[in-house]
Amino acid sequence: MAQQVLWAAAGTGFTFLMTTLGASLVFFFRKSVSDNFQRVFLGFAAGVMVAASVWGLLIPAMEEAEQNGSPGWMVGAGGVILGAAFLLVLDQLLPHLHLDAPKPEGRPASWRRTTLLLLAVTLHNIPEGMAVGFAFALAAGEAGDPLVTGAAALALGIGIQNFPEGAAIALPLRREGMSTGKSFLYGTLSGAVEPLFGVLAVVVASFAQGLMPWMLSFAAGAMLYVVVEELIPEAHLGEHSHLGTLSVLGGFLLMMVLDTTLG
Repeated sequence: MAQQVLWAAAGTGFTFLMTTLGASLVFFFRKSVSDNFQRVFLGFAAGVMVAASVWGLLIPAMEEAEQNGSPGWMVGAGGVILGAAFLLVLDQLLPHLHLDAPKPEGRPASWRRTTLLLLAVTLHNIPEGMAVGFAFALAAGEAGDPLVTGAAALALGIGIQNFPEGAAIALPLRREGMSTGKSFLYGTLSGAVEPLFGVLAVVVASFAQGLMPWMLSFAAGAMLYVVVEELIPEAHLGEHSHLGTLSVLGGFLLMMVLDTTLG
């Protein structure tokens, strides 16, 4: 399990680093990101996560299930449903606030606005950390398999979309009057949940190796929930946007190419 933990820590550490680098832009720019930047970033993130869910998680999950003698379609569909249900429950229970939203979601709480904003991004990043962790756990269990480079491609794709995410958190907080240092800290912390859940995913997988296909499809379902519930609607910012649509396609194609060429 030690090797699996190290690989997952390295993969999610990279995605966390990219979030930190994005948040560091607050030291160079004082203004918030423009609406067009948000459209591009959110659409790109949605495309990356859809492609990662299919090529990096669902297809390996169904192939692994079939090798174990289980129907691949059943494991894939069942895991997606469970993963989406998990995020749905968290979405209903955990108080959080999306940028530019009129009021918080989840259970009522008297927490500060900055805390609620941070929790919204935390919900977004939980499935990303799980996805990278499970992918590396599967790859480490099959040394020399192309799943190793597939897991690396997954981490690379998520890391690329995490860079603008860090900026999209830190810059609006600076605009609202928070100090530069605190804005950077909050932007960085928004990605800290990924290494935590990545390593946790490996630990869970080590005690239930036979359930690995279910875990992979579970992570895919959680990611798809975030895409459909948050990213694609917000990529249009209340109106139809060709820029948001093209960004979704761009992110999808990039992640597809990364996974198929590297994995």
